Amino acid sequence: MANALLQPARLDVLRQLAEPRSCPQVAAALGLTTSRVHYHVKVLEKAGLVERVAERRVRAVVEGVYQAAARSYWLSAGLVGRLGGARASREVASHEYLFGLAEAEATFGITAEVDLPTDRRAEFLAEAQAALTALAERYGAAPGGARAAYRLRAACYPVPRPEGVTR
Repeated sequence: MANALLQPARLDVLRQLAEPRSCPQVAAALGLTTSRVHYHVKVLEKAGLVERVAERRVRAVVEGVYQAAARSYWLSAGLVGRLGGARASREVASHEYLFGLAEAEATFGITAEVDLPTDRRAEFLAEAQAALTALAERYGAAPGGARAAYRLRAACYPVPRPEGVTR
């Protein structure tokens, strides 16, 4: 999959396909030939990054309409960048920022999924924030010899679920 994205024009095509579009539409937006865009779309489709979502007849030709298979791909925030165009929200941008931080040299990392009852969400978040704040205060103020500064960032965000799926 990464090999399919290691070509700048292909990344541009994938970004254009955040919304359903035909190859001629993408070509016009990027200033490329339709055949060049079609080639890139087929490579992305074979890698599972793009799906044919519709087709339409334009004169005597059946034209495919394609769309990115996901709203974002986490290979590298610098490599892929943000997909989604108008659909992208502030939360997506925040996630990308955190993913970018994870690519930096880190001492440790933690990932957990907590299935919270909605009526206990605020309680959980307050307790998690208090625990991390207390830990940072306890060690940040500790006397001692040699010192090294560390930055701690934590985030809690809802897990995206397919439309209509609830738990």
